[in-house]
Amino acid sequence: MKTENSIRFIFPGISVNEQTSRAIASAFLVQADPTIEELADIRTAVSEAVTNAIVHGYRNIEGDVEICLKVLADREIYIRIKDKGCGIADVEKAMQPLFTTAESEERAGLGFAVMQSFMDSVHVRSKPGAGTTVIMRKKLRGVPCRTS
Repeated sequence: MKTENSIRFIFPGISVNEQTSRAIASAFLVQADPTIEELADIRTAVSEAVTNAIVHGYRNIEGDVEICLKVLADREIYIRIKDKGCGIADVEKAMQPLFTTAESEERAGLGFAVMQSFMDSVHVRSKPGAGTTVIMRKKLRGVPCRTS
């Protein structure tokens, strides 16, 4: 599918940047004219993916998170969030609701389930010791507000 516009940011994997990632996604994706509900859904999915990278991928060690946002033809949104952290040994198990690797931190284990509920597709690639990549897509279906 044709890319109409894209942007890529790399930032330190620290918790304050979860908020930054939502702001980046909002500011960039407004050009696709999503509804407020669609934008809120995307922001939530981005926040969950970035939180997973920081909390589970890096587990209190330093590392960067990369976010790539694309506006594709026909109002489709592509989001890739990547870390070079510890990776996931069993992606299928990790994507099950209530599964968490941070039980001592009282994590709900719903990050992937939340992403799946707000996006049309969520694909996860991971390799232990090499990091994780989450790719999400959403087709904007709301009526655009712009008249031009």
